[in-house]
Order: sequence, then C-alpha cells, then structure tokens
Amino acid sequence: MNIIKRFSLLCLLFLTQISFSQVTDQLMLYRKDFQNISGKNTVSITSYEKNGSHFVFAGGTGNVDVFSLDKDGKLTPVSNHELYMKKGPARGMVADKINGTDYLFVANKYGNVIETFKIHDTGSLERVALVEDTDKTHLGTAITLQVIHMKKASYLFIGGLEETPGLSSFKIHDDGKLTSVQSTKDDDKIHTDGIIGMFTHNIGGKTFLYTSGFQDNGVSSFRIFENGTFKNVNNIDDNDTDRYLTGAYPVTGVTLGKNNYVIVGHRHHKYYENNGFIKRPNFVYHGDGVSVFKINSKGALLPHFVLKDDENTKLKGQTRIEIVSTTNKEAILAVGTRDDASIQLCKLDENGILTPLNYLEMGFSIYYGLRSHKIGNDNFLIAGSNRFDMGKIASYKVSPKINREGKLLRHMVNLKYKDNATAQQVNEAVKAFLNLKNEIPEIATIEWGVNDSTEGHSKGLTHCFTITFNNEHAREIYLFHEAHLKMVNKIGPIIDDVLVLDYWTK
Repeated sequence: MNIIKRFSLLCLLFLTQISFSQVTDQLMLYRKDFQNISGKNTVSITSYEKNGSHFVFAGGTGNVDVFSLDKDGKLTPVSNHELYMKKGPARGMVADKINGTDYLFVANKYGNVIETFKIHDTGSLERVALVEDTDKTHLGTAITLQVIHMKKASYLFIGGLEETPGLSSFKIHDDGKLTSVQSTKDDDKIHTDGIIGMFTHNIGGKTFLYTSGFQDNGVSSFRIFENGTFKNVNNIDDNDTDRYLTGAYPVTGVTLGKNNYVIVGHRHHKYYENNGFIKRPNFVYHGDGVSVFKINSKGALLPHFVLKDDENTKLKGQTRIEIVSTTNKEAILAVGTRDDASIQLCKLDENGILTPLNYLEMGFSIYYGLRSHKIGNDNFLIAGSNRFDMGKIASYKVSPKINREGKLLRHMVNLKYKDNATAQQVNEAVKAFLNLKNEIPEIATIEWGVNDSTEGHSKGLTHCFTITFNNEHAREIYLFHEAHLKMVNKIGPIIDDVLVLDYWTK
C-alpha cells in the first residue's frame, strides 16, 4: 500500500510539473493601468512592500514619484519628492530594510550624490542623508546601486560611469547615513566602467557580486567580505563569436536546483551616435543576445549559453532584465528593450537554457524603468520611459496568454466637447483625430460620426471615433505614440468628458 501511495504521489508531482511548464510557456503581459508622473520622464523604477502595502518609486529628471500598487495592478499617486539640486535623473534606486527601518537609496546621476530617503508607512519619502562624491570615491555619474547584507552590517555598493568609473562600497548605518569602506577605480583588468547592472549570489556561505562594464564590454565577479571590502575573482570579455557583451548593461541572477546563474544583457554600441560617448569605438557587431553564465564553487563566471535575437524575438538594445517568478526548476524573465521598445518574456530552465516565450511591443522604449513585483500569487511588471513627451508609468500583469487569433480589436472613443468650444475648434479636433491614421501605421482603420441616438442615454457625448487594431501590440504602440499624445494635449482643453471602450471581435 505504501508503494502505491508513493507511486501516486510521484505521478502527481510529475503531472504538476508538466502542467506548470505548459502554463509558463504561454505567459503574456496585459496592461492593467497607467498614470501620469510629475517628473519630466521615468528613468528608473523600483518597488517595495511595507507592512502589507505595496509601493512603486519612479525616478526621473528632477524628482521621484511614489505610487501605491494594489492587487489588481492599479497605480495610485501618493507623493513626489525633489532630488538634490533638482538634478538627477534618479538613475539607480534600491529600497531595503536596515535594522528595522525602511530606506530608499537613490543615485542622483548628475548631482554626483547618493541620497537616502526614509520610507514612511504611507510610502512618502523623507531625505535623511546625502553623500557627495570625493576624490577617493567613485560616485560621479553614479548609476547603479546594490544593497548587500552581511552578518553584522549592511553595505551599499555603487557603480559609476563616464569621468569617475569604478566600484565603491559604503556601510549603511541605522540612521541611513553612509560611510565609505572601499573604492576601486576601473582599470584594464576589471569591468567596472559603466556598471549598469549588479547582482549578488551566496555560494557556500560566501557572498559574490557581479557587475557589468558597459564601456569595458565585459562582466566581473567580486568576493564580498564581512567588513564590506571586496576582491576581484574573474573577468569575462566580449568576443566576436559566442558572447554578447559589447555594451554590457543589465545583470540579474537566479538559483535553480543546485545551479547558480547570472544573466547579462547588452545594448550594443552600434545603437549610439558617434559623438565621443563610446570610449572603444572599434567594436565588432555580431548580433544581439542575452548571455547566461554559470557560477562555479569559487564564485567565478563561466560562459554557458546565449539566446540570440532573431525574427521571432525582441532583444535589440536590452536595458533591463527582471526575474518575474521562480520555482526550483525554472525561472521566468522579462527583458526590457530600448531599440525594440518591447518586453520579451523568457524561460530559464535548470540546465541554464534560455528560451523565448511571448513579447509585448510597448509603444515606448525602456531605458532602465522596468520592475517586477509580486502581490499574493500575481506577478506584475511596472514600466516607464525616459521620453520627455510621455510622462507616464504603466503596470502589466503577467498571466496565461488569451487566445485571440483571428480577432480584431475595436477601440471606441466617445467625446463631449465643452459648451464654449467653437465649431472651428471642434472641426480641427476631428481632423487631428483622423490624421492619426497617417501618423501611426499600426492603426488598421479609423471612422467617426456624430451621435444620432434619440434614446436619451448618450450622457451628453456627441462624437464617436472607432479605431481598429489587428492585435494588442498595435493598441499599445498607438496609446503611447508621440502623435497620439500630441493630439490628446492639443484637443484636451476643449474636451468636457470622454468614454473609452475596447472590445475584441471577429
């Protein structure tokens, strides 16, 4: 009888694993909400759970916006906070608990400072400390932050770019203040010029930090000691065959079974104008891809696998990689891209093989503003753009893909104009709306008309515009398209009310 029970249990576990794998293979992103930001743009996004409440921090040029995030993915504005000298942008942000107090650490890129904010119960922020760059540290143009908790203290690791590249560690005190521990200037050996991504692994009781070198075209591994000091372990350079590290950018990692992996993306230098920003212009372009490294027992990086971009993926200009979910056997990753303006979902299995799943074309490029956040059993992604004309962040739920093959998407916009709007203004507004068909190729058709109902239930809405899209990608591109946002701003002053309905049909 015991043998039968054990056999039945094994079968159940096996079937559950197959079922989970089938579900993850069909995951997709679905937008749940979007909100305006008070800043000029969204450069970076992070999130944090405090006492059961969930908060999103959107950092841009000049300030940080705070939003609450509920279980349905709805974003609600909480507050906004100016950065030191109103500069920024808030290029790197990380929130963590230090000895019972919740802090948000912000790398103020052009302010050349690291700011510490206390996170209150409402999610609002209070600046409690500030560290300026010196001749002995490498905080100038600071862009990436990583908190590492050791047994007796916690440390903030900081990566810089441009004039003062290198890696620095600071001890985090209970009051949020930072004191310098070690700073190492970039050299020809290590890859710390333009650390845009960092990740930590704990292997055999030892802590290791992994960094990308955007200008160095490589990745490095460092051993972190109990006192916050660090020592280089190994370094991996780009090559022209099986590694994609020119413009090494985002770094993340995961443990699956007994295997530790580091995943590195890149935005190739070919995507940058030849204006002197790229320090090593004699690069070789052999494609775009996401590189997977296996970590050995000594914490060293070992090249393992590359997912190459092709006609079925969206991997051009990878700027952010987020771990969406993990089991003991596999992980779901979200790759945000600047040049494909998309989020590509991928699956990493226990053997370190990265497989593309579905993608969503966003309608905006992602610079560094992408964050994964879990509420209950639901996984969300929050995204924003560094575009100055957009001024929004959006939330997306990662869930099983809905089969809409062969269907069209209708987008109905019903408008009521203000009583003082002139006939000429209304006519110009109609022309501006219809002209979107000429500026946004993703619009399949657009038609309009004036309300002719006599039933008395039109709520004062007079003009109806119906746009047809061939898929959900087209709707996203339309929604955040520069021409659409410009049109909304143009006719907005004469609009009294609006009702928008979307539906799928054959």
